[in-house]
Amino acid sequence: MTSVRRLLRLASTIACAILAISFVLFAIEQAKGGSKHQVNKVEGINQPAPSKQTERQREREHGKVREAIDDADDVLIQPFSGVVNSGSIWAKRGVATLLALLVYGVLARILIGYLPGRR
Repeated sequence: MTSVRRLLRLASTIACAILAISFVLFAIEQAKGGSKHQVNKVEGINQPAPSKQTERQREREHGKVREAIDDADDVLIQPFSGVVNSGSIWAKRGVATLLALLVYGVLARILIGYLPGRR
């Protein structure tokens, strides 16, 4: 395997790990509480690709590590964030995350396999 293929597979793996970890953290946060969940829903804190004001609010609530994961997740799911027009945050985050995993995990790995090089 060439070094370019290795690097691209590593990038694909890291992207998928970030997506999965961010979604698990989102699910844990959503499962923790009712009133806080309603406040977050109104404020849009857990929306995919939040606005700058919402981003600042989220930074205050989350720690540095969690915010770094969320920031990377925002970049990765940005192309898929407008796919679902639902009032459900679970549908918005779930579909965007699933599409991102399919693109960065499955499609990217298939395309990496077609790169020229030694086999």
